[in-house]
Amino acid sequence: MSATGTQIEVVMPQMGVSVSEGTVTKWLKQPGEAIAMDEPLLEISTDKVDTEIPSPGEGIVAQILVPEGETVEVGTVLAVIAPAGLEAVAAPAVEAPAPAAAAPVAETPAPAGQTAAPAASGSEPQSAPPAAAAPALSAPGQIGNGRTFVSPVVARIAAEHGVDPGAVPGTGTGGRVTKKDILAYIEAGPRAAPAEIQRTPPPVVAPSAETPVPAVLTPPAPAPVAAAAAPAAAARPAATQPAVELGPGEVEEPMTAMRRGVMEHMRRSLDTSAHVSSAIEVDMSRIVAARERLKPEYQASYGVNPTYLAFIARATVETLKDYPWINAEIRGEQIVTRAFVNLGIAVALEEGKGLIVPVIKNAQDMNLLGTARAIADLAQRARTKKLLPDDVQGGTFTITNPGGYGTFHGTPIISQPQVGILGTYALVKRPWVIQDELGQDVIAIRPIMNITLTYDHRLVDGALSGGFLRDLRERLEGWDDSSS
Repeated sequence: MSATGTQIEVVMPQMGVSVSEGTVTKWLKQPGEAIAMDEPLLEISTDKVDTEIPSPGEGIVAQILVPEGETVEVGTVLAVIAPAGLEAVAAPAVEAPAPAAAAPVAETPAPAGQTAAPAASGSEPQSAPPAAAAPALSAPGQIGNGRTFVSPVVARIAAEHGVDPGAVPGTGTGGRVTKKDILAYIEAGPRAAPAEIQRTPPPVVAPSAETPVPAVLTPPAPAPVAAAAAPAAAARPAATQPAVELGPGEVEEPMTAMRRGVMEHMRRSLDTSAHVSSAIEVDMSRIVAARERLKPEYQASYGVNPTYLAFIARATVETLKDYPWINAEIRGEQIVTRAFVNLGIAVALEEGKGLIVPVIKNAQDMNLLGTARAIADLAQRARTKKLLPDDVQGGTFTITNPGGYGTFHGTPIISQPQVGILGTYALVKRPWVIQDELGQDVIAIRPIMNITLTYDHRLVDGALSGGFLRDLRERLEGWDDSSS
């Protein structure tokens, strides 16, 4: 937030040390509407988290500068809030300055030996811009066709691919080129080739008496451009070609920044770790009984529901103390172990369309009540978009709980750079063989849960994972409230 006179500028916040940009997903207020301090103003999405941004001040939303769907860097001004009654005078103060692309052209001196064009001509000065095209690419925030400024993100992408933003059709507010526009332009392929050629103009040769000045400034002929575009298109991977048109009954929707982050993270994990999964069956009779005993007290005194996940999380943290390699990390050719457990809890969002893993820091210092509180708090903040990127970083081991939806088995993907993830599944009453008081085998009905451990076989072997699951089962089946 920054103030200019009486108005307040709302900027894209720094949402974590590794987050450099964010996408405006939804404006909760529109220009002209009143807003109170800390009232939700907009929702943003990063590759780590979706969250609401509260208003940094009280007043009227005077202007929205970044439309929904646009990605901008941290520090970019998103909107302006003005005190009630002053919104009309606040808006002009944040208008982008008009680009002055023509001024440097008029002042550029002619090459040595070249006679300057007469001022009265009117056409010669307009033929000079090709010589000034390259500097335009290095001026972030401006484009050379007189449109509004581009964001630093767009300017960076343009510079990396040698694209003049002025050649890209803009779909943003006022014709602004958005990140989506320039990425689509680059992916189209052949259209980007002329900009690449124009970015490095041919050397200017000092004119002689036989060489007229206009011939030096003539742009490259179309034939070489077409010839250069063909190899570029042929070399481009098929994955970057324009998408196939939708067929009957098909609907397209944009992928959020979070979904793109999940996609990249999951693919990278499969490419990095040697995934192996082991499973074990656990008789949860003692856990069910303990939960029934503690639930009334926890809800009445602390407002917390002791879920089965809380019991499993507590037992998992205790078991990890005896298996430091399962709570470890591979760094190069070194194995890094820890004296602490930062426990990630996978949370599903938006009807299964989003996934986030907030982290309980230093879970080894918590008892059952503290663990239950932490799980409830993180889940609530995740689903109401109150998490910050720092809340989802630093995990050393993760638990995912798809059993709440009735699934009884799965093979989760490890969250990098961790080496293990525990899957908990549906609690199902099943016939189970037990021993009676006489030591005889009998069949009884027991609440059984399948629990899986997916581990990175580069570090964790089957014997180690089997021992971990065995000890975890013993803790759950022999649960003692005094040790919780």
